[in-house]
Amino acid sequence: MSEALDAMLAGVRGLSVAHRAALIAIDGVDGSGKTTFTARLVDSLRPSSVTVVHADDHLNPPEIRHARGRSSPEGFWLDTYDLPSMIAAVDDACRASDDGTFVIVEGMFLHREELRDRWDFSVFLDVPFAVTAARMAERDGTNPNPEHVGMRRYVGGQRLYFGAASPWRHADLIVDNSAHDARVIEAESSFAATAGKPPHPGSGPFAHRRAL
Repeated sequence: MSEALDAMLAGVRGLSVAHRAALIAIDGVDGSGKTTFTARLVDSLRPSSVTVVHADDHLNPPEIRHARGRSSPEGFWLDTYDLPSMIAAVDDACRASDDGTFVIVEGMFLHREELRDRWDFSVFLDVPFAVTAARMAERDGTNPNPEHVGMRRYVGGQRLYFGAASPWRHADLIVDNSAHDARVIEAESSFAATAGKPPHPGSGPFAHRRAL
């Protein structure tokens, strides 16, 4: 078990939550390994009952996601998720769970102001864009260069999120998930220095496109 999972387990097992499941958020940029990290956490929490809510199951329809333009960073940050639908799914999962159980929400933008106070424990997966872009290229066929115009929507949208929410300042745990053996970051997130950086320039048709 990795150092990060050890720290995560210590945090969530130490929660004192009455009359409902404990709510845990796993936040990180696209390609940071949220789904894999969540699966490892679920395995480590067994035999406790765990329900997972995937934010990507609550996407807005394309006409909303792309209303600001298919390459819009603002559209990615503000319009990707149907927040009422996701919140309803989280509430339903909590109502269906007993004391001593866990509901894990994994997705992007989970430390935004509208959501961050809901979590009993939260994690921010800190993975550099150079790493996440390479992972996305392998998974989705996008460009492996995070500064390429075809990545403007995704990297730029995350930078807007960082500027608005500084997720590392609200997370209970910051985890470097760049490698298989994830580790806890004790200092400031590697993204902190670029939190206010605007989306990188570029326009025109994508060389590659993702579904979001």
